Amino acid sequence: MKLTRQIVLILVSAAIALGSFSPLANAQENLSINLNTATATEIAYAIDGVGEVRAEAIVALRDKLGGYTKLEQLLEINGIGEATLERIRSIIVLE
Repeated sequence: MKLTRQIVLILVSAAIALGSFSPLANAQENLSINLNTATATEIAYAIDGVGEVRAEAIVALRDKLGGYTKLEQLLEINGIGEATLERIRSIIVLE
């Protein structure tokens, strides 16, 4: 599992360097990430302190809800509390 994560991170880094991974590149340029369109890999990469498991939970909840309408919905995810929400609030977009 660790090797898979390392490979994904290397591939994502290479794609960013080449400018071909536009959703993530856009997120970094704008210093934000759209939780209603980003993949779990993009979320894990863009949000400090959010790993693959939590990013997958974010995507799963998004699918269950039919999309996020407010940031507070993230509080339903195990491991995301008020402090985490406040820390990441400035980089989250819900479009």
